[in-house]
Amino acid sequence: MAKGIKIKPLHDKILVRRDEAETQTDSGIFLPESSKDKPKTGIIEAVGDGALNTETGQRIPLTVKRGDRVIFTSYAGTEVKLNDEPVLIMSEDDILAVVD
Repeated sequence: MAKGIKIKPLHDKILVRRDEAETQTDSGIFLPESSKDKPKTGIIEAVGDGALNTETGQRIPLTVKRGDRVIFTSYAGTEVKLNDEPVLIMSEDDILAVVD
């Protein structure tokens, strides 16, 4: 995580640094910035303390952890700038899979 400002996600929220967009196709064509697809994968930088079980008052721990590489939905989360770098804050529900 970048130096300076730190963000601690709350409850079931997760902070994800999106992977870099491809700059070149498999056949060698360079892509302009406007045509690059935003990757739907990234590395988890921080996680919250879990969702609240309203019946017991206990926290339900998240199934993902810092350092996991994940695949998430196309429109997942909210993009924010953290020390001039874009990161996503999303719910654990937006995570589709953990990449081993």
